[in-house]
Amino acid sequence: MQNPAAASHFDEKLLDLSTSIDQFEGYAHAHALSIALIADAVAKQFNLAPHDRFFMQQAALVHDIGEMVMERDYIKAHRNLTDAERVDLQRHPVIGEQETARRGFSRAVQLLVRWHHEWWNGSGYPDAIEGAQIPLAARILRLSDSYASITVDRSWRPALSAVDAKQFLVDWAGIEFDPEVVRAFLAVDESVYSPTAPAETETAIEYNTNEAQ
Repeated sequence: MQNPAAASHFDEKLLDLSTSIDQFEGYAHAHALSIALIADAVAKQFNLAPHDRFFMQQAALVHDIGEMVMERDYIKAHRNLTDAERVDLQRHPVIGEQETARRGFSRAVQLLVRWHHEWWNGSGYPDAIEGAQIPLAARILRLSDSYASITVDRSWRPALSAVDAKQFLVDWAGIEFDPEVVRAFLAVDESVYSPTAPAETETAIEYNTNEAQ
């Protein structure tokens, strides 16, 4: 899902970095830019200030930079992660915070990268913060990252349809996702962030495996 108008809003070096991260993770399309588009559409529902939206979009573009820095082979493995690999991978938000600091990103971007895997109920990582303790932009990124991830094919599982993916978000509202953020996302016209939608699948697959946890 490439959006030239959205892409032109960002510095070419930032987009190149984002593309490198996507390629490392094995995405064949502009995954992080998709997250940025979704997140911005949701943020508008909350009337988030323009500068906050911009920092959030920057964070979306580099949210998994820690994974690229870690450079683990299992990230591209055609299977679910082992327990040991999952624990190791959970270090990537902190490593991402450190890397964005090293590269001169704002403190706002650094913290959003650190907290993009925090869960509404406090069972996320790395800090296990919960509810309103998690900045709204980070809550929006959590949902946007999940939706963008589960609606594309990966080597270890097929994509969910938009219908099934939205049901997944509803099912996990109050657990992984802020219910208000879920409601705001559902109110957004899908054409804003998804020019094409995959065909509806017969059954939803359990997606809390690699990218959702």
